[in-house]
Amino acid sequence: MYICPMYSSELIKGTLKTIILKLLSENKEMYGYEITQKVKDLTDNKIQITEGALYPTLHALENDGIVTTEIVNIGKRVRKYYKLTPKGKNSATEKVTEFADFINTMKFLLDIKPQLG
Repeated sequence: MYICPMYSSELIKGTLKTIILKLLSENKEMYGYEITQKVKDLTDNKIQITEGALYPTLHALENDGIVTTEIVNIGKRVRKYYKLTPKGKNSATEKVTEFADFINTMKFLLDIKPQLG
């Protein structure tokens, strides 16, 4: 589930993998909660990803060889860090490029004019 006061869950679901890959490409490694908080912060709370949406996506990326994990013990807690593989770095670039092209296509298709801030 996605908590998203601004956007439909269908929009977020279709972009979640791209969001995760982009964040991991910009950071050496991240753990799940860190990813959810970064998205929340970067979008000014417009997009909030739940654990129920995040972890299945991370596990699928791991099964596809796109991310690897490292388990680190921090005191009595265990933290699982996710990191892009070389294949994942390529996938991140491809996904971001694909999405940017998609946005441009949709702007043209829907005749959306740039909005002045």
